[in-house]
Amino acid sequence: MDKKVVGLLGGGQLGRMFVEAANRLNIQVNILDAAKSPAKQISSHEGHFEGSFKDPEAIEKLSKTCDVVTVEIEHVDTQILEKIASQGVPVEPSWKTIRMIQDKYAQKEHLQEYSVATAQSIPLAGATKEDLQKVGEQIGLPFMLKSRTEAYDGRGNFPVKSAADFDAALEALGNRPLYAEKWANFKAELAVMVVKTKDGVLAYPTVETVHEDSICKLVYAPARNVSKKVLEQAQELAKKAVACFWGKGVFGVEMFLLDDDSLLINEIAPRPHNSGHYTIEACPISQYDAHLRSILDIPIQQHELRIREPSIMLNILGASTPDSAVQIAERSIAAGVGASIHLYGKGDARPGRKMGHMTLTAPSMREAEKSMQVLLDITDDVRGKKSAPLSPPSTSGQAKDAMVGVIMGSYSDMPVLQAGINILKKLNIPFETHITSAHRTPDWMGEYVHSALPRGIQVLIAAAGGAAHLPGMAASHTAIPVIGVPVKPTIGDGTDSVLSILNMPRGVPVATVGTNNSTNAALLAARIIGLKESAIQNAVVKYAEESTEEVMEREKLMDEQGWDAVYEKWHGAKK
Repeated sequence: MDKKVVGLLGGGQLGRMFVEAANRLNIQVNILDAAKSPAKQISSHEGHFEGSFKDPEAIEKLSKTCDVVTVEIEHVDTQILEKIASQGVPVEPSWKTIRMIQDKYAQKEHLQEYSVATAQSIPLAGATKEDLQKVGEQIGLPFMLKSRTEAYDGRGNFPVKSAADFDAALEALGNRPLYAEKWANFKAELAVMVVKTKDGVLAYPTVETVHEDSICKLVYAPARNVSKKVLEQAQELAKKAVACFWGKGVFGVEMFLLDDDSLLINEIAPRPHNSGHYTIEACPISQYDAHLRSILDIPIQQHELRIREPSIMLNILGASTPDSAVQIAERSIAAGVGASIHLYGKGDARPGRKMGHMTLTAPSMREAEKSMQVLLDITDDVRGKKSAPLSPPSTSGQAKDAMVGVIMGSYSDMPVLQAGINILKKLNIPFETHITSAHRTPDWMGEYVHSALPRGIQVLIAAAGGAAHLPGMAASHTAIPVIGVPVKPTIGDGTDSVLSILNMPRGVPVATVGTNNSTNAALLAARIIGLKESAIQNAVVKYAEESTEEVMEREKLMDEQGWDAVYEKWHGAKK
């Protein structure tokens, strides 16, 4: 690989992580920013430039030392970027893209021209109460008032819920060019990191972002409780949006998931993004590797953007004490949960300032959440916040984080299922129970089974007697493994139930255990889940060891006391 030099406008935390990726490929990054900016702290050479990344003269000087110029922040002078591009120095992504995205209203108009779904937006002619009143009449209240330029991390946004908010909104944003956006009643905020290369557009998986005071606090990768169909639709929407722009590089695409599972683009960043930090630990190549490769035409394959293990990223946000970020990092290390900790070298912390982040990966999202709760408690304690559980307890009596769904056609099947439920409890596997008759409540049965996968259910145990259609019908509605438990009816030996569950047509498999044997169904479910959940796999191993010990203890007693004495003792105890 020829020695390449990349010019970078901005040396903040994104630049710091970009330099880390470049160092691994022996690519030099010449940074234009302040002397002790975070990125310069880890990059020592003579090619850096000191000054503002908005200074046209400094940008032009930087460009003369580079093979390509890129940005870690979009708030730059695009006039000079246009000039250096005309002089033969590539700017990636294109100055046209950066200029378009700098104006958030222009960005929305551009997306709408390409039939990309976004919230309805209206520019304000001025910054008066009369202008806000007109907007309210056009798109209704509430609406979001936004600055067209120089806005980030919620700064530059103001929710206008009624006319009583007009004065406060104008006081906060009145000195900026403004636009109003129709209120989006979303149930989740999603994000996709998109990579635009010379050959096409690729995408990382869809993630879920959780915000506090309009600042990203947590990122779940992949997004939780969202169907595979919606996750794929979000990727395709993000790719379609980025394809509308010019140039190469990584783009952060934020979007809203509405109550009807439709999607709206919120904003696009023409650079690596906070919602993509998880890629450093969770993916074969990070968003910073991908940005570097794309702007230098180094090949990237779609499979390199996959998530190897579920992960959660937590931003380290500053508190009132200058050393709060260091306190959080030190306590998190001492907790021993195996988090990857990134501090940005920003100096003193301030409330809400992004000082670093932590990422946890685990074989399952449930395990990642358990470990992340420890870090979240530490972070919120240092910041003086009341920590909330990542998975709040359910008030319905069902486990909110259920991994096994136990279903039956009739409550009369519950005595058969009780033994299996006891196993799930013993192995500490969260579960939920429902009556979902394939014959009497077919619509409810279909609705429940369809919803199981997005909610995190990993296995269904379905008990049925007689014609025993429930396991097969459940399997036809989901990709989750279904384990059928034949229930012995009041008349007959249950053979018809066994055969009904066993003889499923090709393409719709159902695992089948013996008649009334919910114990084996629960243990099989545990073994399936244990492939991803190490804690449950360990519990299954322990259960097997205890069973072995129980048998060997009886063998020892028989050897010492004789089979008849032990039989009498054990048989009497059973009675």
